[in-house]
Amino acid sequence: MRMFDCEILILGAGPAGLSAALAAARCGKSVMVLDDNPRPGGQIWRDGPQVSLPRRARRLRLAVAEQPRITLLNGARLIARPHAHSIVFETADGCGEIRWQRLILCCGARELSLPFPGWTLPGVTGAGGLQAQIKHGLSLNGERVIIAGSGPLLLAVASTVKRAGGNIVAIIEQAPVSALARFAVGLWRWPEKLRQLGELFPAHYHPASQVIRAQGDSHLHSVTVRHQEKIREIACDRLAIGYGLVPNLEPGLIFGCKTENQAIWVDAEQRTSVPDIYAAGECTGFGGSELALAEGEIAGYIAANNPGKAEKAIAARARWQRFSRALHTTFALPDALKEVVTADTLLCRCEDVRCGDVQNAESWQAAKLASRCGMGACQGKTCATSARWLYGWPLPQPREPLSPARIDTLIHMAKPEG
Repeated sequence: MRMFDCEILILGAGPAGLSAALAAARCGKSVMVLDDNPRPGGQIWRDGPQVSLPRRARRLRLAVAEQPRITLLNGARLIARPHAHSIVFETADGCGEIRWQRLILCCGARELSLPFPGWTLPGVTGAGGLQAQIKHGLSLNGERVIIAGSGPLLLAVASTVKRAGGNIVAIIEQAPVSALARFAVGLWRWPEKLRQLGELFPAHYHPASQVIRAQGDSHLHSVTVRHQEKIREIACDRLAIGYGLVPNLEPGLIFGCKTENQAIWVDAEQRTSVPDIYAAGECTGFGGSELALAEGEIAGYIAANNPGKAEKAIAARARWQRFSRALHTTFALPDALKEVVTADTLLCRCEDVRCGDVQNAESWQAAKLASRCGMGACQGKTCATSARWLYGWPLPQPREPLSPARIDTLIHMAKPEG
């Protein structure tokens, strides 16, 4: 097992993590950044053969790459926390331990997928998942694509699909027209977002609608859509679904960080409830890349004991926090979305566990005791998140290892010190 020491460790190399790393390194600190993707950028700036990254992303990545005080560990998964100020990670060819003085959690968020009949058919993916496949080279070649769920990500995915040669049949947005109109009217406060909306907004956009069923035999061939009391079937080759983002809380919970509103709680200086641990970006609540960049910069400067340099970022954070609140108000998910779930609808795709198998459980732990729910390849990252929203279960405390680990990694962890 390789051993590393650093002054500041950052978990996650998305906008928040890169911004935090650069701020801390500019203050003379030795910084390590651990990320499970092969290249920095996170989900929002995911690189690939069909990607044209924004100028700001390219500049930040270059600045981080040229900073000698920053060490990037890409393709590395967080496995465990053996001690209060250390973590164990695993890569494709080995494992290691990093001892740190201060930690910044920038572990991002994941998509919320709400189950419905047929959602496990081949051809149905997450909205962000389809976007990631396209960025890695998937060509759609005229395939008919429906994008469904809620939030501005749907529009961004639609733009990516069009560039890959896909034909957007429909965008199914659950938010009502009234909420969307209020949001659009208020966008003058963020002119850059207003320009983006004008560039992204497509035809075939259907608000106050929901996909209630996907049909197909060996592959998806159509979806059933509900708009108020009207039901119609739309033929398609692919369906991408996404009901917003849910913060990745597991690293914070392992370290004992307090959560609030399903996100890691932080104070005005991005400090968590645990001494020497900070958090920034979507693990503290979704608000877009601009908010993540500002929060990361604040966390980096504060962790490096240089609060005076954070003033500009604090002002930017306040502006983008207002935008975040507008997003959450506009695209809040109503309980009516749960009505499409039946007892036979699959909840856990890895282990074929149906909603009816666990719907009477009182918690995620109880559901796992009664079934194999969450015991597959994703270790519950998809189904546990869906179940929390469906059944109102409390947050489960994660257990180590946080990710599937090799036997030799576990053996190293079990060895006594010295």
